[in-house]
Amino acid sequence: MSLNGKVALVTGAGRGIGRALATALAASGARVACVARSHDELARTSALVAERGEKALAVAADLSDPRMVPKVVRQVTVQLGSVDVLINNAATVEPLGRSADMTPEAWTAAFRLNVITPATLSAMLLPHMSAARWGRIVNVSSSIVDHPEAMIGGNAYAATKAALEAHTLNLAAELSGSGVTVNVYRPGSVDTAMQGLIREKGEERLDAATYTRFVRNHQEGKLISSADSAQSLVDRLTSHATGQVWDVGDPR
Repeated sequence: MSLNGKVALVTGAGRGIGRALATALAASGARVACVARSHDELARTSALVAERGEKALAVAADLSDPRMVPKVVRQVTVQLGSVDVLINNAATVEPLGRSADMTPEAWTAAFRLNVITPATLSAMLLPHMSAARWGRIVNVSSSIVDHPEAMIGGNAYAATKAALEAHTLNLAAELSGSGVTVNVYRPGSVDTAMQGLIREKGEERLDAATYTRFVRNHQEGKLISSADSAQSLVDRLTSHATGQVWDVGDPR
């Protein structure tokens, strides 16, 4: 099975894992819609996709705004065609800090981007996938779901990723036998801007042990590249497996 000619939509595609996913999908022959907030970052992603012989559709949109989601879907569908592959990668690690200091607004913003937006995008794209009896939905999560106690100061992030995984596995069960697969992907400790943000601002917002671990992993070269993590995911997209939690370290 090939991704050649498939239309893929990647959120958070301006940098890091999202950018690497867009280029890896293009190398597999997919037409890629790249969604992110920054025009400049999208331009760089589009250039990298072009180097692989495909044209990227760059869609600048803040997906934390629920009004933008249907606009993004409409633009991608009109310009590239119906989406066959959806990778929900956009996420926020904020708010960081003590749970007692978190506001309802901060919690709402985290759940909106990390959970509600992926679920909404999936719902909007499912009619075509179901009719075609082929579709791939992957929600990018984190190993924090297995050990939420390991990131003290990241309560909202842990909670949203756990909710995202529950949504994913439930949706996979609902769609079993439809030809549409739905899976979780845990990308591992990747050298991304999110990791950089934690090292830069986490000392006063995370507990000492958590912050030290993030800094040490970077110093000791334990972070993997975005390209390696992205390829691990793209290699799995032709599989018929569904309802699984894929980890970057799992055999492909």
